[in-house]
Amino acid sequence: MTDVLHYWTIAEVARNLKTGTISPVTLVETLLDRIEALNPHLDAFITLTGAQALDVARQAETEILAGRYRGPMHGIPFGLKDIYDAAGTPTTGHSRIAKENLPECDATTTARLIAAGGILMGKLSTHEFAHGGPSFDLPWPPARNPWNREHFTGGSSSGSGAAVAAGFVLGALGSDTGGSIRNPAALCGIVGLKPTYGLVSRYGVIPNSYTFDHCGPMTWTVEDCAIMLQAIAGYDPKDPASADVAIPDYRSELTGDIRDLRIGVVRHFWEEDLPANVEVQAAMDNSIDVLNGLGATCEDVRMASMQEYYDVKVVIAESELFSVHREALTDHPGEFGTDFLARSLPACLFTGADYVEAQRRRRLLLAAMAPIYKSHDVLITAGPYGPAPRLDAHNFIDFWRKPNIVTPFNVTGGPALSLCNGFSESGLPLAMQVVGRPFDEPTVLRVADAYEKATTWRGRRPVIEAGTNANQPAPHTPAPPEVTLDAATQDLVAGIARRTGLKLDETQLAHLYQAAPEAFAMADRLRQPLAWSNEPANTFRFPTNG
Repeated sequence: MTDVLHYWTIAEVARNLKTGTISPVTLVETLLDRIEALNPHLDAFITLTGAQALDVARQAETEILAGRYRGPMHGIPFGLKDIYDAAGTPTTGHSRIAKENLPECDATTTARLIAAGGILMGKLSTHEFAHGGPSFDLPWPPARNPWNREHFTGGSSSGSGAAVAAGFVLGALGSDTGGSIRNPAALCGIVGLKPTYGLVSRYGVIPNSYTFDHCGPMTWTVEDCAIMLQAIAGYDPKDPASADVAIPDYRSELTGDIRDLRIGVVRHFWEEDLPANVEVQAAMDNSIDVLNGLGATCEDVRMASMQEYYDVKVVIAESELFSVHREALTDHPGEFGTDFLARSLPACLFTGADYVEAQRRRRLLLAAMAPIYKSHDVLITAGPYGPAPRLDAHNFIDFWRKPNIVTPFNVTGGPALSLCNGFSESGLPLAMQVVGRPFDEPTVLRVADAYEKATTWRGRRPVIEAGTNANQPAPHTPAPPEVTLDAATQDLVAGIARRTGLKLDETQLAHLYQAAPEAFAMADRLRQPLAWSNEPANTFRFPTNG
């Protein structure tokens, strides 16, 4: 346990709150002071609900002293990515489109954390509508990495990653459609869990992709992650994708014993498909040694290529995202940030047949996981490739040109956890993913917890200095899109955009032209012959839950 209260873990604080050793009021006051001093350097918060948090902290103190302790989340300050509804607090999606959106009800996850005694500290920054990258043309600036403010947090749960790493909150909720919990967890050096699809309700959360959206916790330790998951997991009839499954005691599964577990190492992701740098590769080699030393058996295993998963995910997810925001995209695209547009507009080039083909391919990718799950208890692979890049290294087009190492596990849908497994020479975090069978969060958490406790990475925290506002890194303006598309194809693309209803200016069209070859190539790769019997992965079933 550190002697600095803002760096205590949920588990440490919970023990001391229960015994009355510390007060939730003192804890909240300490964090509010830290947020006031340091948030101007990190831009993690969009909306701070300090007065409300203090009121709830006083209530929690009264309840605990009276013997009405609710459990390990009672009196614990947390934050919400600003796509989660909290009644009476704006849910903006970090966008001017929803700047005035004031929900009347809590998201199911928000309500469950509050019912468990959690104290909401406010809303955290994100990439616009949980999509895109770090943008300086939005109503609020992007979050900055606590380990180095000139570097990227990862996204899209950017504020959640920064806030937990900086000691602004003890835990936060993020969302993960293509890595958006695990990306910032990796680059900010914390723990982030994408639970199994359907385990945690999406109700009251602004959608990105109905097929791939996952809601989950972001914390400093694996144990804290288990505590938060316990509070938010479970069936919700308001979410049509919610799974009616038994919820185990996640924390009790953290035995530290991983002897005789078989761990599949998806090495080709980071060595062949998209080779990582030498620091990531060395960290993974060391991590495998640690797991073997704990009694597990690590052996290489092969999945489909990263590109295959990426094609499926992007065609489905971008099509669904375009549908979610179609009205605003067609009526006033200029109100969106450039990064969001550069990612979302090319979805107009996908056809209905492309979407169905991607869903059919997804079913085959899911089926191919069955023998892998049967022969291995968990899988491991590198986390999002670190170290975190500089903010001024961000390029819109990279989204369309490069697959990533987190997306496959959105397609497969089971639990995937990112945790720190070292640091670069520059002092920035590196990460590993632990991946499990659908609804086998207990084993994923057990393996991650055993690794975490066998290493020393949790003893290292970022150093953030106050009083340096004058040195705040300057906003970054990305380079304009480079268009190499021939005139005939430009006419084709512009015609498709017009028929879709889009009214784009020259710059917006240029972004569309730049991404068009990549979007067409994705669709082409999916157009391989399939048997008539290969149905889409989302084939309709009648509800069976009440």
